[in-house]
Amino acid sequence: MELCALACLGYWGFRTGNGLLIKIVLGIGVPLLAAIVWGLVVSPKATYDIGELARLAVEIADFGSAAVALYYSGPTKLSLIFVTAAFISRILLFAFKQ
Repeated sequence: MELCALACLGYWGFRTGNGLLIKIVLGIGVPLLAAIVWGLVVSPKATYDIGELARLAVEIADFGSAAVALYYSGPTKLSLIFVTAAFISRILLFAFKQ
């Protein structure tokens, strides 16, 4: 799911920017920033322990921004599928205590 979120953000960046340089900066920079934040506070081997509630908020912000970015860059049905899959994935992670 995390890789799909990064792909959504990259797709948005390359589709949104005006001019080649802006497209490259958004298409690479936004997913890179999301990956850094994820690695620092959300991943299982996170550098910082921010607590479960804050971790969940960052996770929701990450997946939510990816879904919104995908929605506004064109494939609206695909963004709804992504949101559904992310929601189901999170429920299963909670149910199996992972």
